[in-house]
Amino acid sequence: MAKKTRRRAGQPRSRLRVNRDRILVAAVEIADERGVGAVTMREVASRLNVEAMSLYNHVANKDDILDGMVDLVVEQFDLPDDVDHWREAMRRRAVSAHQIFGRHPWAPLLLDSRESSGPSRLRYLDWVLGTLIRAGFSIDGAARAFSLLDSYIYGFGIQQFNFSAGSDASPEERAEEIVASIPAETYPHLHRMASHAMQVGYDAEADFDFGLEIILDGLERILDES
Repeated sequence: MAKKTRRRAGQPRSRLRVNRDRILVAAVEIADERGVGAVTMREVASRLNVEAMSLYNHVANKDDILDGMVDLVVEQFDLPDDVDHWREAMRRRAVSAHQIFGRHPWAPLLLDSRESSGPSRLRYLDWVLGTLIRAGFSIDGAARAFSLLDSYIYGFGIQQFNFSAGSDASPEERAEEIVASIPAETYPHLHRMASHAMQVGYDAEADFDFGLEIILDGLERILDES
């Protein structure tokens, strides 16, 4: 029987398995739990049960970790190659990004702020532009359409994150707080809208789809007229 390799006393078991992928996954877990501000070399190392200096064998610095986190998120976007129409491809891409931002609320703001791009993000950018150009958009038109779509997708995600940030209240309790803060006699229309939303419930998916379809309708009209 093969002899098992013994670890030296006091050596963490996880130290034997640390690599770049595990570092990035740990950083994403920390951001999901406590926000991007909690992601530090020390915190990631603690999550992996290793010394902080050992991370530098796999990542250059914290910025490298943040760029890698963005790439991990973008890698999950649906970039379909089984649809014939650009609109359906863009819709699926947008819906998948929206759903992923729901699981990682910190992601849209971080993604929008990073200047460096890893392979997953570059592939994503190339896919979107290629899909739009093949549909008939000019290079300038494709770039503008891309910017418009992403401004909406990221902006919606950031708005949802800001709405829930810093509060442990449930959506219902948060709605009640908002209604209570709007005097009906001073702001009658706003109070009525907030009260209605509290009664029927807020449907973020319906809101997102509503705006997305308007944007896609407009882009399709521009393409047809060009």
